[in-house]
Amino acid sequence: MDLFEKARQEQVEREAPLAARLRPRTLDEFVGQEHVVGPGRLLRRAIQADQISSLIFYGPPGTGKTTLARIIANTTHSQFVTLNAVLAGVAQLREVVAEAREQRNLYDRRTILFVDEVHRWNKAQQDSMLPWVENGTIIMIGATTENPWFSVNPPLLSRSRVFQLVPLTDDALYAIAERALTDSERGYGNLQVQIERDALEHLVHVASGDARSLLNALELAIETTAPNEDGIIAVDMAVAEESIQQRAVLYDRQGDYHFDTISAFIKSLRGSDPDAALYWLAKMVHAGEDPRFILRRMLISASEDIGLADPQALVVVQAAANAFERVGLPEGQFHLAQAALYLATTEKSNATMGYFDALEAVRSERRDEVPTHLKDASRDKEGFGHGEGYRYPHAFRDHWVAQQYLPEALQGQVYYRPSDQGYERSIRDRVERRREEQLAAAIELSASAREVLTFSPEDRAMERWLARTVDSSARGMADLRKRVLAPLVLQRHHLVLDLHAGSGLLTWEALRRVPEGGVWALEPQAKLAQALVEQAEQLGELLRPTVLQGEIQDLPALLRQAGHEDVRFDAVVGRNALTRSDSWQARLAVLHQLLDAEGSLSLAEVVPSGGQRLYALPQSASLDADLRERWAAAEDALYGNIHDPMVNWSSRDLKQALTDAGFRQVSISAHETLDELLVTRSQIERWFAPTEQGPARYMAALQAHLAPEEIAQIEELLRRQVAGQVLPWRRAIALVHALR
Repeated sequence: MDLFEKARQEQVEREAPLAARLRPRTLDEFVGQEHVVGPGRLLRRAIQADQISSLIFYGPPGTGKTTLARIIANTTHSQFVTLNAVLAGVAQLREVVAEAREQRNLYDRRTILFVDEVHRWNKAQQDSMLPWVENGTIIMIGATTENPWFSVNPPLLSRSRVFQLVPLTDDALYAIAERALTDSERGYGNLQVQIERDALEHLVHVASGDARSLLNALELAIETTAPNEDGIIAVDMAVAEESIQQRAVLYDRQGDYHFDTISAFIKSLRGSDPDAALYWLAKMVHAGEDPRFILRRMLISASEDIGLADPQALVVVQAAANAFERVGLPEGQFHLAQAALYLATTEKSNATMGYFDALEAVRSERRDEVPTHLKDASRDKEGFGHGEGYRYPHAFRDHWVAQQYLPEALQGQVYYRPSDQGYERSIRDRVERRREEQLAAAIELSASAREVLTFSPEDRAMERWLARTVDSSARGMADLRKRVLAPLVLQRHHLVLDLHAGSGLLTWEALRRVPEGGVWALEPQAKLAQALVEQAEQLGELLRPTVLQGEIQDLPALLRQAGHEDVRFDAVVGRNALTRSDSWQARLAVLHQLLDAEGSLSLAEVVPSGGQRLYALPQSASLDADLRERWAAAEDALYGNIHDPMVNWSSRDLKQALTDAGFRQVSISAHETLDELLVTRSQIERWFAPTEQGPARYMAALQAHLAPEEIAQIEELLRRQVAGQVLPWRRAIALVHALR
């Protein structure tokens, strides 16, 4: 590049629109879409590791699809090529493929092809790319505003990960506007711009999640406003309203609804004055007004001013209109008069006006997605989970079931308010009662109805490996795993932390459920942590769980060492994670800090006081009755020792500690398991043998109540009757679920 070309390029960059100048160049500059590129998410890890596979970014304009592709271009060591599907075709694709093959053969360098508006390519054009994606000659990144499940060919789709980008939040738009106003290199930081708060709120509100729309409006407002005497560019509400326009919702306005006479006629019908209604009707007919126009207005009034207060009003007017078509004038005047009199004399309700409240919400509120369970499941249920969770009303009593129908942001909004007139009086109580139940169900089910925003193609090898691993590690524990994971609503992009991971009972199942998110496994014992690492090496680098070795208190430092200090987890799961230490209450504060704002905690904690008693294992007749009774009392006293927090706690204590740590909606349920346990001689020795700190906990409890020779007799009895036996073993488990 010579000096002249460089100067021209710099000039083009300076003169580019604000939205182009402010386009983020790195992940750190990227705002929003936390479910896709937030700390710890799969796509972020892939970009940072330069291990990109074929991707499709799907979402509305201004949400960052092209920006993410450019960030990949800035960070990858691969050759990056861009095509616009509107302008380019198969010929240009062949040129890219030829260059890609040369780069691969001569320099062992990959080629990433970004296809903007990939849905614009027809089936043949998309198919022409398939062989080169299949053999790895090119890695395709597609951007589309159309649902890829019916705009992208299935073979190409099945080889790509799909990430759905959603409209940006207001907070994200405010952050983008702030950057535009303060960045002196690419924004307006070198100008004195003062924008009123309500003006900025208006721009953000109308932009409705579209960053490009916001920046274009902000640019227009600033560029077209002259500085005042002090050199300050002041942007007020008037300027903001001129700079960004809402799109009008089009509807039929044919027919002149503004004539004074027709206005008087309709107001007379609404006011239940049959005399005035007949007068204005007669005046219009006498003046030559088209009767069909009058009938159309009465059809409107039958719904606008009467509605369900008298459902027959619309039927009567429609019948009058049909009759007029058969009879015509002059006899048709009877039908006009009958319809007008019916409307003027029946009960009135304007509850249908609630529709226009809803219409105003559509015009002025931000875009709201159709809830996932209401979407069409026939086309993309497998990819995005559409239709999952829908309850078929006819399968329930009274052919009705409470569930969410409004968008989540509009839950509780009321548009229809039944009056106390006519038929509406009979349905009002039922409508209001069901509305209350509906709102309660929507609040309860809102988390489970969220959109699945990411999709990965099937990896059969990974599925087989995970299935074998989960089966071998969870044998006999499947029920417990199911109970721990059941309260969680895990989305594919979520981040999960498994405490006291052990053999990976929960780790591997979590990994199956969050393929575009990530799993962290914390294991205190070095040998078990190393075993998890070795198991994880069977997976690709980006798909492995992150194994951390240490205690819960060490988590912030461990995450910092791994470069994941910004990660906040959507779910924390674990077994016996809190109660293996006498400092278990303090661990909750660490977990509360590491959970996302909407994160969930789900744990299974063994309750020592409800577990198996050793005195119940041998046969009753094998020991003196008095000694057995005192043995039982000694063992039971072990769990009531107020000085031993490892064993003396209850579910009530745990619930209180969770509440004190800031968790909300804490629920703890009791669960009892009956497993089989091989009792070995070494296990018995551990119960009775001394430790460096003194006698074992069980031995110390016996010594407080029994003589040494009695303890020896009990130990010998256990060795003789229990050692080497597979016995039923009872455990009491507290199933914990809480929200941050």
